[in-house]
Amino acid sequence: MMNTNGKSLLLLSAALTLAGCASNGDPHDPIEPFNRGMHSFNETIDRVAMKPLAQGYQAITPSLLQSGVRNVYSNLEDVTVFANSLLQCKLEQASRDFLRVVFNSSFGLFGLIDIATPMGLKKHNEDFGQTLGHWGVGSGPYVVLPFFGPSSFRDGVGLAVDSYTTDLVYQIEDIPTRNWTLGVRTVSRRADLLEAREAIREAALDDYEFTRDFYLARREALIEDGRPQPDE
Repeated sequence: MMNTNGKSLLLLSAALTLAGCASNGDPHDPIEPFNRGMHSFNETIDRVAMKPLAQGYQAITPSLLQSGVRNVYSNLEDVTVFANSLLQCKLEQASRDFLRVVFNSSFGLFGLIDIATPMGLKKHNEDFGQTLGHWGVGSGPYVVLPFFGPSSFRDGVGLAVDSYTTDLVYQIEDIPTRNWTLGVRTVSRRADLLEAREAIREAALDDYEFTRDFYLARREALIEDGRPQPDE
């Protein structure tokens, strides 16, 4: 499995060196030729490996167990959410994120059961890329990372920082166990997107542009907590 230990930053740096050799009408995507190549590469990997694995997982795994696996990883992710809520000085939200981890890790059997959401402790979405954006750091060029998919220079840095610090899966010291855990998480997430991904592929005239525009709009909405932005 890929580890983000510095690799995201290396890939971003390599991609950005191509910026001067490419031109594009979209100012957010100055290295579109490189990004389209990486998008096609990722789509090929998805078609020959990830999609079949996700379909097999969905076919043989009972829905109740799929839900439990999803909840466990969501609970681990809440540690990253809590840390970045604190870094953004969202203290009330951070306290709720912390309570989610406490209740789901204890009464929820290490996150197997999500008891926090019915208690009114809704799940939030925060990462270090959003934290940088919260404090005014621009997204930088749009970049498609091998295996990881849509990103930006800012979010690539955020991904590396989260992996080094608060992503508990990456903190597992035993490499085979860590890789297996990462693999299960990846397949579980891909299985959750099977229907949506197929709908996008069928509806989008240009899958690359749709993915890029959706990603950038969603990231800005997350950073602004859903507040509408004035037209440029």
